[in-house]
Amino acid sequence: MDKFNDIISEIDSYVWGIPLIVLIIVGGILLTVRLGFLQIRKLGKALKFMVKNEESGSGEVSSFSALCTALSATVGTGNIVGVATAVAAGGAGALFWMEVAAFFGMATKYAEGLLAVKYRVKDENGDILGGPFYYIENGLGKRWKWLGKTFAVFGLGAGLMGIGTITQINGITSAANNFFDPKSAHTVTIFGMEQTWTTIIAGALITLLVALIVIGGIKRIARISEIIVPAMIVAYVSCCLIIIFCHVSEIPTAVAEIVKGAFGLRPIAGGAVGSVIMLSMRNGVARGIFSNEAGLGSAPIAAAAAKTNEPARQGLVTMTGTFIDTILVCTMTGLSIVMAGSHEKGLEGVSITTDAFNYGLPFPERVSSFILMACLAVFAFTTILGWNYYSERCLSYLTGSKKKVTIAYRWLYILAVFIGPYLTVEAVWNLADIFNGLMALPNIIALICLSGVVAAETKDYLARLKAGKVED
Repeated sequence: MDKFNDIISEIDSYVWGIPLIVLIIVGGILLTVRLGFLQIRKLGKALKFMVKNEESGSGEVSSFSALCTALSATVGTGNIVGVATAVAAGGAGALFWMEVAAFFGMATKYAEGLLAVKYRVKDENGDILGGPFYYIENGLGKRWKWLGKTFAVFGLGAGLMGIGTITQINGITSAANNFFDPKSAHTVTIFGMEQTWTTIIAGALITLLVALIVIGGIKRIARISEIIVPAMIVAYVSCCLIIIFCHVSEIPTAVAEIVKGAFGLRPIAGGAVGSVIMLSMRNGVARGIFSNEAGLGSAPIAAAAAKTNEPARQGLVTMTGTFIDTILVCTMTGLSIVMAGSHEKGLEGVSITTDAFNYGLPFPERVSSFILMACLAVFAFTTILGWNYYSERCLSYLTGSKKKVTIAYRWLYILAVFIGPYLTVEAVWNLADIFNGLMALPNIIALICLSGVVAAETKDYLARLKAGKVED
């Protein structure tokens, strides 16, 4: 088993190597230039459209619901654990490069949302289908359909075999067990292994909640996401703001450390400035992409269901997802960690963020730990919901939207959630990483090839918007 884990880990390091990261960033830079830095010029308009639905639009769910569905999958454990890992491995400067990746990623997300609506289709059941597979097939041409199917296969694997199920439920039960029964004092034997009652109860409860929601399909997922996602983001960011305001005098020092770390300005032994910058950049960019999923092609699957007649309008709404995920939530996490110095204490993963919360929040450590545990659990739960929808749409593209197949898949997805707490997740996390990286390849190729379409569609929409010919 160790040999298998080593092989999977090695493949993961190759897939998420410098070439893929560079390709995603270059795609974001290209789109930023072709769109005239739209993420700066139209951010205010995008935030307005985020909460103001298009009254006459056609689709399955509101633009806000589609955004919340996408955010339910992107705002997850990466915002808590991923940021902590990046800052611990790459130093405080990694946070700066995470922001850089997010800036260009906003242009990428805009293009994904626009193309998702422009090339979406309606199946024989009346369901709206869209995403990278459709803008690859309908935008690049039928001869590229194999590339769309490739994306769908990787997306299906990512949802069912790891990032949407096993890793998330395992994260929830582990967090619950670490809080309620850290010494594993209350156990029972199940599946031939000793498990705590906390793990069993939490796993069963989450599985039941997932079943009640995913069986209802996209509309039920969207309704739940529309309630949970804004609430969890506000609650988490509020906690981070409390930490920052309670230690406001430490902000200048923390910002200085982030900038110095990003450009190798801190004194280091041996003068290996270049390697320090590269380490900081690689960790920040990679974790930023992994957190906000800009370029991976997941968010446009949700965006395609939005009730809108204007692809560019939905592109602006989709763009706000990266702004909220990374520039808002990840920044709050990273700044809290740097201010507390938790990344320099030899801690790992969620323990880093827990230390920052214990240091910064004016509550007893037990209360602070519970708050973070609750946030982590809710983030992971919503990721399960979001990735169910993503992987289900990938399956629909591959099988032709057969209802019986879809229903069978939903139960298979629920089964994966149910058994998740009892599986070893190291290899599963690496498999999920691999599938995510492989999803990005066909998607970013399509975005680069269709960048001219994105630019032309944007120019036309902004001209009509300025002339008052479309809904503002």
